[in-house]
Amino acid sequence: MAKQTVETLIEGGKATAAPPLGPALGPTGVNIGLVIAEINKKTAELKGMQVPVKVVVDTSTKEFSIEVGTPPTAALIKKEAGLEKAAANPLTDKVADLMIQQIIKVAKIKEGDLSGKDLKARVREVMGSCQSMGILIEGMSAPDALRAVTAGQFDEEIKNERTELTAEEKSQIESKKKILKEQMEKRRAEFETLAKSILKEMEGQEKRKIRARMQDAGIPLAIVDELAPEEKKEAAPGGGKK
Repeated sequence: MAKQTVETLIEGGKATAAPPLGPALGPTGVNIGLVIAEINKKTAELKGMQVPVKVVVDTSTKEFSIEVGTPPTAALIKKEAGLEKAAANPLTDKVADLMIQQIIKVAKIKEGDLSGKDLKARVREVMGSCQSMGILIEGMSAPDALRAVTAGQFDEEIKNERTELTAEEKSQIESKKKILKEQMEKRRAEFETLAKSILKEMEGQEKRKIRARMQDAGIPLAIVDELAPEEKKEAAPGGGKK
């Protein structure tokens, strides 16, 4: 029983018979239309993302199986949040606020890759990833959301495995994201003002002391690096450093 394997990357829900998939499947003799339809069905929830797909064809019977890989959990969370990147400082910056349905959706997509024994445990794993990305869940920080899950607050949603959002819920998410962005911009402006005042106050002093003072004042490192970059060490004779 000869088998042939075709592996490629496709955009979720948008596989076609065009290269590279179609020409690769052609020599196997399989019904390409059926394969394409099955791939698109399996990857429908991954629209807009590059998804690894493996098609295994029995060249004698023309039967086939499809294995769909999944993007990293962080990439799926960013897709749900409509973000290009996570927060630079997740402890202070909150860049999005997801609903429990979106967390459930990611947990279901990543079911085969997460270690949780049931959906509730996998939801907790996804929430853990949100913590390191500066993303809220239902208005709560990730630790608070995890406690809410443990207390059973989302048991009904998890039991029903609801993943779809209404138009009103999607609108609410966008409104929350806009508010969080405005709060971040306001906070950044406040940090920049404080950093500039420290720069003025410590004018002429060593850069390392200025940086230390800024960090002691709670100014994020990204802003410290921008306004008071570290001094580069000069190369010593012979290629070493002074």
